[in-house]
Amino acid sequence: MKANEIKKGMVIDQDNKNILIKKIFVQSPHSRGGSTLYKMAGSDIASGQKFERSFKGDENVTQVEVARRTVQLLYSDSESYTFMDSENYDQYVLAAETLEDEARFLYDGLEGLSALISDEQVLGIELPNTMNFEITECAPGIKAASSSARTKPATLTTGLVVQVPEYLTPGETIKINTETREFISRA
Repeated sequence: MKANEIKKGMVIDQDNKNILIKKIFVQSPHSRGGSTLYKMAGSDIASGQKFERSFKGDENVTQVEVARRTVQLLYSDSESYTFMDSENYDQYVLAAETLEDEARFLYDGLEGLSALISDEQVLGIELPNTMNFEITECAPGIKAASSSARTKPATLTTGLVVQVPEYLTPGETIKINTETREFISRA
């Protein structure tokens, strides 16, 4: 497969690592002889390590066939997370260290996750783009606070800390972008 055919969400094999592509930036050539570059950003599914590399449009890239299965987080402990397939009830266990990036978003009973499966093996978990969480702790809301850019840190039910507008108070449910870990709106 050519680099210019890769889309966001695909998995490629790069140096024997499975890389989940999260962003693609296209850089057009500045001169006649230049070729279009495709700068891909993502992460190694196994280690969570960040990945960035530019490819020429006609460069060959190996795509890894990955099935996405809808799963629910059944439970977790300090060493692993156990997920259940929402259709056939198969269970998948992933080591806690493979989900370090996602861990702050996970809680028991969470639905709407996707398991990335290749050759009968779970490579990792893909979070929805946005998720709702309740604020458990933050400074009191300020009545006269405008909706300007002034923010304060808020701790969510999973322990994740994000910056939220001053007018929000504990107990409110908010929507978070899981990729940037930023506040979007009230839920």
